[in-house]
Order: sequence, then C-alpha cells, then structure tokens
Amino acid sequence: MNRLLFQPVQMGRIKLSNRVVMAPMTRSRAIGNLANDMIVKYYADRASAGLIITEGISPSPNGLGYARIPGLYTQEQAASWKKVTDAVHAKGGHIFVQLMHTGRASHQDNLPKDAKVLAPTATALNGKIWTDTAQQQVYPTPQEMTTEQIKTAIQEFIKSAELAIQAGFDGVELHGANGYLIEQILNPNVNKRTDMYGGSPENRMRFVLEICKGIAEKIGGDRLAIRVSPYGVFNDTGAFDGINEFYMTLSQKLSDLGLAYIHVVDHSAMGAPPVSPEIKHLIKQNFKGLYITSGGYDEARAEQDLQEGNGDLVAFGRPFISNPDLVNKLKEGKALTPSDPTTYYTPGDKGFNDYN
Repeated sequence: MNRLLFQPVQMGRIKLSNRVVMAPMTRSRAIGNLANDMIVKYYADRASAGLIITEGISPSPNGLGYARIPGLYTQEQAASWKKVTDAVHAKGGHIFVQLMHTGRASHQDNLPKDAKVLAPTATALNGKIWTDTAQQQVYPTPQEMTTEQIKTAIQEFIKSAELAIQAGFDGVELHGANGYLIEQILNPNVNKRTDMYGGSPENRMRFVLEICKGIAEKIGGDRLAIRVSPYGVFNDTGAFDGINEFYMTLSQKLSDLGLAYIHVVDHSAMGAPPVSPEIKHLIKQNFKGLYITSGGYDEARAEQDLQEGNGDLVAFGRPFISNPDLVNKLKEGKALTPSDPTTYYTPGDKGFNDYN
C-alpha cells in the first residue's frame, strides 16, 4: 500500500515532506519568556516532522498565564525564536508558531509586572494553577475586557504574526481551542458580553475573524491557520446550543480568508468527551484549506483516516516528547519510548532533551 502518511503535501507556499504534524505542546522551559538553547535543540531534533507547530507563544504580556511560557511581542523574543527556525530549516523542516493568549487561564504571579489577567467576562476558572512563586494557587477572577482592550488584543495578535515572519516562521497557527482567550470569546458558556463581541454567533466570531483578516493582510492567508476544539471541555468551556451550525459557519468564514489549514482538537483519547463526527465532517466540508486531524493516533489509525479522506495531515502530540525521531519510528514500525508526565512542565533538560 502507498502509505499517505509519509507522502509530501503542498500547504500554501510550502511543500511538507510528509503528513506527520508535531502538535503544539506547552513545555514551560522558556526562562524569561525567551527561546533558549534547550528549546533550539528540542525543535531541531524533531525537524523530520512534515510540520512542527510550536508550543503556545503569547502575543501579549497579558497572555503569559502559565509559568515559563514564551512570548512573541518584542524584538528580543523574535530574535530568540530566529535561532529555532534557523535550526529547523537547516534540517529541512517547516515550523509554524502557535499564538496563544491564555486569557483567564492565568495568574498574576505568572505575568510581567504591569500585565493583567483579562477575559471577556469577569468569571474565574474552577481549580488551581501552578506558579513558581507560591506553587498551586486558585484561579483569580479576571478583569472583564473593555471593548477597547479587545481591540488592543486584536492588534497584539497581528503584530505578533508580523514578528513571527521576521523570526523565520513559515506561518502562524492561532490557538482558538482549549479554553484560551479566542475560545473564551467564541464560547457563550464563557462569553456573557453584550457589546459587539458578545451575544449572537456573529458577534462571538468577530474577534477571531478580525484577527485573521488583519494577519492575512500583513503576511498572507496562506501563512495563517487556526486550531479549534468544538465539544472541548478544557478550561470550563463545553458544548452549547447550535454548536454544529456555529462551527460550520465559522469554518466557511475562515476558509474565505484563504487560511492554510484548520486543526481540529479531539482529546477523547485523554478522557474528554468525544467530538461529534458530524462536526468534523461539516468543518472539513466547509473549509477549502487542509484539515489536520488529531487525537491519540498511532500509525495504523493515522494511515486509515488519511486513506478514508478524514484528514489531510495527522497531528501527534505526546509521542513526539519522548521520540524525537518519531517519523522514522512510525515508518519502520519501531517501538515508541514512553514519555514521563512528571517532567512535561518542569524547568530543565530532564524529560525535554534526554530522549533518543
């Protein structure tokens, strides 16, 4: 059989060497919110993936909600990521930056001095968040964003996308999933606003569509993509009335902007509610770009879904943590090294660059 997983595919202006995608994964190694030599090695070692999507990188000081996550809103930060993109490209790889604003999934102790925990509505998340200063702390009640603050956040995303191209990234994936700021505004379970960014489906789509239009004008729609998680429950989101029609319409509008791909999250393999096959079909049907499918894949199921037309590329997450050469291992049917969850978010090389 001609295995599609290892065949090249055109994506916008770049040609990927295979259809294996390294999924974005928070790793919390960016001391001072900068990419460092550890991070350079980590991504370069995984350059055999057809496409690498970075960990979530904040476009704003206000979006650095987790301990030790990177930013991309200053020239210094862009310069630190240029070393990463150069190293990946030197090995023939391609890399998109994932822009992630944490919104209310945050704590003041994780933010720079003058930054704020912002969200569309002043409702705190349930549970606790890690801070290096005081360990686990209860999520704070965020400040409800003014209309002006939302417009500022839109411009921050656009500016960050421009910096990403300066830093040598092949493109930008917007994190519109997992209950971070973009999804906080998309999802009416979180967004209780009554201004132009709340209420109707059209208003709740406005934020992400204005970001996409602005970025597409600056760097081209073919260098822009988005990750979404309909039916996701992470960070107190969850399904809502009219969700299938909402994401069908959103995927059409995103498609009209010429985005390179849409990346659909399915965390059912990790115990989350299953994502309706109907919504996956509707998104794929209404989006003209490539479709990245995700969710606990092994090589056999990835190949089957590609052969059946259920996706154009397949994202692998945790296997990439402990198998830098995952593509060849999948190709050759080699056993995979298990990863150590206790080192997913710790500082230092242990559990980061010590796998073969």
